[in-house]
Amino acid sequence: MKKRLLQLMPTPDALRGNRWLRWLGPALHHPRLWHMSRRGIALGMALGVFFGLLIPLAQIPMAAGAAVALRANVPAAVASTLVTNPVTFGPVYYAAWRLGSAILGEPVREGELPPDLQEAAAGNPEQSWWASTVQRVRGVGKPLLLGLAIVATAVGLLTYLLVTWIWVAKVVWSRRRRRRRNGEGADVHARP
Repeated sequence: MKKRLLQLMPTPDALRGNRWLRWLGPALHHPRLWHMSRRGIALGMALGVFFGLLIPLAQIPMAAGAAVALRANVPAAVASTLVTNPVTFGPVYYAAWRLGSAILGEPVREGELPPDLQEAAAGNPEQSWWASTVQRVRGVGKPLLLGLAIVATAVGLLTYLLVTWIWVAKVVWSRRRRRRRNGEGADVHARP
């Protein structure tokens, strides 16, 4: 499992050479940031998912900065920001907007756009492109921000718990298999 994870993650040299991560400087050289440990991987993935869902721009530098500050695995944080990509971006942000609208009590029927977006979609020839874009962003602002904050926090926490659980389950499974192979019996808690 470790070998497969290592193959999927960016190398330390690739991240150190990235122009967007240069601002981290020598802090990026700490060995704990590259170590494959349960806590480091789980926290790194949780940070990457959190920033990947929360902010649409500069996800990788933000996740890497938080990973350095919290001593989490930097490659895991950087790789897991890809939870949002051009394919998943739309559905994730739409679901977050719907969640925020429901919490704020703004009624939205299935398949309906917010009122400001309906006006912008209808098109106003007197409005410039920029004014139309600003109107669209204001139409989804509060519900989207609230929904993104809730979704990013919940999914980040679930990612941490799931990665930790999978890691522990894999260790327990490996120990049991090793003991069976060595003929030590079925009792995994007994010490010689």
